[in-house]
Amino acid sequence: MTVSNIVFLILGLVLLVGGAEYLVRGAARLASAAGVSSLVVGLTVVAFGTSSPELAVSVVAAYKGQADLAIGNVVGSNIFNVLFILGLSAMIIPLVVAQQLVRFDVPLMIGVSLLLLLLGIDGNIGLIDGILLFGGVLAYTIFLIRQSRKESSAEVKAEYEDEFGSGKDSPAWLKNISLVIVGLVGLVIGSKWLVDSAVSIAQAFGVSELIIGLTIVAAGTSMPEVATSVVAALRGERDIAVGNVVGSNIFNILCVIGLSSIVSPSGVAISETALRFDIPVMIAVAVACLPVFFAGYRITRLNGVVFLLFYAAYLVYLIFTAMQHQALGIYQTALFHYALPLAAVALVYCTWKGFRERTA
Repeated sequence: MTVSNIVFLILGLVLLVGGAEYLVRGAARLASAAGVSSLVVGLTVVAFGTSSPELAVSVVAAYKGQADLAIGNVVGSNIFNVLFILGLSAMIIPLVVAQQLVRFDVPLMIGVSLLLLLLGIDGNIGLIDGILLFGGVLAYTIFLIRQSRKESSAEVKAEYEDEFGSGKDSPAWLKNISLVIVGLVGLVIGSKWLVDSAVSIAQAFGVSELIIGLTIVAAGTSMPEVATSVVAALRGERDIAVGNVVGSNIFNILCVIGLSSIVSPSGVAISETALRFDIPVMIAVAVACLPVFFAGYRITRLNGVVFLLFYAAYLVYLIFTAMQHQALGIYQTALFHYALPLAAVALVYCTWKGFRERTA
């Protein structure tokens, strides 16, 4: 570990926060001018933009034949996005969840997560699978934009016109597009510096490459989503804060793994461990969103605390498993026999409570 590692770590964090601020501001203004809702901007422009580090890492890894890194980066990032980012954002300020997310986007996130498991059940995501996934992200984006413009164009323009203008001023368009571009550049460079420096620091302390891959790389490439969602929550753009996470998870599976499978000469191999544990965890986390979001269309501070605790539990399990720690057996018993069943009961209760409030 050198001083330069620490310097780049700090600079990476600064670029992430600054880039997120520019991206959210520019994207929200472009949305108002174009008559596209802030939710759709969060699900598309912001979500896809902040997922560019995952795209770069996984595509390069797949091309070089490092399939575990390509898949692990996406799966780990999706788990991190929901449990850590939504948890942290909700602790800062309770998040309002749009009905469209509960009715369409979250079920779609669950569906594409299950699709990844089905396509990879034979141990490989091939060229045809990749084309299918990538075609899915194109169809999803087109649907969102058309749906938003059809349903809310007049409303959104009226809502934001006083603050952002009518959208007919060319210099305003250029300025806001520049903000988005500068923000994306800051996010990409900042995340790269953060990941590289964090890996160097971890290696200096003797942490294994496996632990680094399961934690730092997945979390590091998701730092743009962290910064963007937190900044969006603080600025009151709660649709962007939640939509960014859901959109990023959909993008990661459909586009990142899709493109990775297309560019890889032999497709992307999926290990038995990923099929048996990591991908099912990703699916379970996606499924857990539905009852939590459905209960009052809010993510409360208590929900945020629970999400963060489960992410911590997931990390501890990964570390114990990688190290074959002597406490692994006891931890597995506590996690699978007590903590997870209690969480399932709590989710069922949230769903029932939300349904009762809706019918009342």
